[in-house]
Amino acid sequence: MYPDIKELHSYWAYGVLIFLLLAVLNSVVGLSRKKPFGKNDRTIALIALIFTHVQFLLGMIMYFLSPYLDAAKAGGMGAAMKDSTLRLYLVEHPLVNIIAIVLITIGWSKHKKAETSEAKFKKIAIMYAIGLVLLLSRIPWSAWLS
Repeated sequence: MYPDIKELHSYWAYGVLIFLLLAVLNSVVGLSRKKPFGKNDRTIALIALIFTHVQFLLGMIMYFLSPYLDAAKAGGMGAAMKDSTLRLYLVEHPLVNIIAIVLITIGWSKHKKAETSEAKFKKIAIMYAIGLVLLLSRIPWSAWLS
């Protein structure tokens, strides 16, 4: 089961990155052209939000099925923190990605409360961009691209 979840988590990540990038670019373009925030803009941001939340659920399932967690249980968290691979998969990747998803969710919530189109675009552009950068910073590139 773990290999299947891992593969799905890896492929779903492409969708997350594509839709987050699309939402950020759409918001930046909307801001720069001073266009009204419309249904398509909302849909793009919502799809990016949904993709990140599904990725989070896949990641949590994977985390608890992971052989890395078994290794940490066997050696203790002190040993896991000394091993860069275990630290990445058990602490850095999950923690930073949870922070990123929280920021993206806050951006979505704040945009709904904003009154003007400019404010809506700005909330999504800033919060989704920060989330995207955080996600990109903690992707285990060597494992993902191999």
